[in-house]
Amino acid sequence: MNEIGYYALPVVIGIVVLVLFFFISTSISLWIQALVSGAKVGLFNIIFMRFRKVPPKLVVQSKIMAVKAGIEISTDNFESHFLAGGNISRVVQSLIAADKANIELDFNRAAAIDLAGRDVLEAVQMSVNPKVIETPLVAAMAKDGIQLKAISRVTVRANIDRLVGGAGADTILARVGEGIVTTIGSADTHKKVLENPDLISKTVLAKGLDSGTAYEILSIDIADVDIGKNIGAELETDRAEADKKIAQAKAEERRAMAFAQEQEMRARVEEMRAKVVEAESQVPLAMAEAFRAGNLGIMDYYKMKNVMADTDMRDKIASDDRSDPKE
Repeated sequence: MNEIGYYALPVVIGIVVLVLFFFISTSISLWIQALVSGAKVGLFNIIFMRFRKVPPKLVVQSKIMAVKAGIEISTDNFESHFLAGGNISRVVQSLIAADKANIELDFNRAAAIDLAGRDVLEAVQMSVNPKVIETPLVAAMAKDGIQLKAISRVTVRANIDRLVGGAGADTILARVGEGIVTTIGSADTHKKVLENPDLISKTVLAKGLDSGTAYEILSIDIADVDIGKNIGAELETDRAEADKKIAQAKAEERRAMAFAQEQEMRARVEEMRAKVVEAESQVPLAMAEAFRAGNLGIMDYYKMKNVMADTDMRDKIASDDRSDPKE
């Protein structure tokens, strides 16, 4: 074991020396590159970057890029921004682009925009070259009930001062869509909007829709306006159909009440007939009682029967005359 340890120790030392030589040689190469380019990056600083898990090549190249563009940024700022999760190259490129375009932008603001999740280089490019965003199809109804469908194109420019904490393009599109709906809805007729489409853009642009957003609206142009449905006529039709159903329901209710009243009257008629039959059933008993009391004689009874028979005969003759087809 002692012999193995004796021979293994030089091997370990050799490996350590090779690793250190590789780190030092790489660091010296980057240090010379920075020195020749005029970027002030210390050799030991480059060596210790590896222990801080910061890629020294990226920092040195970004430092050289900034120095060549005439922008002075300390190495500590690059390291802190990388450790915070930022993109060093993109920040440096945005600073160079802003400097060439005479846009006021410092490293701290660019780093804050980058850490906020926005593309700072794209924002600087949008400040120089405005971007056109198109709204989705917006449908609204004028006062005469005609629906109009409009598509607009919004030209925006990035506002560097409001990129951190400012609303995005979705908010711009939502506000422009709301302004289109309001403008069309306040028009007396759809013809007025079709005759002057710029009325929409002027009204919407005057509302200051870019407040609180990361963009500045330069212009709002109406790309297309089409006529949609006659919403007013459809609403009137639906209302008339609803009124018709209500009237039918009320008529059915009245019919049901009339039928119920008719049935009630029939029941009352049957009830009265029952009372008549009941009263007629009392007649024989009354006559018998009159015979027993001596108030009704036998001749009186026969006379009454003759009168009843004569009445039945007259009724039968009258009914036969009404059923005669010659009549």
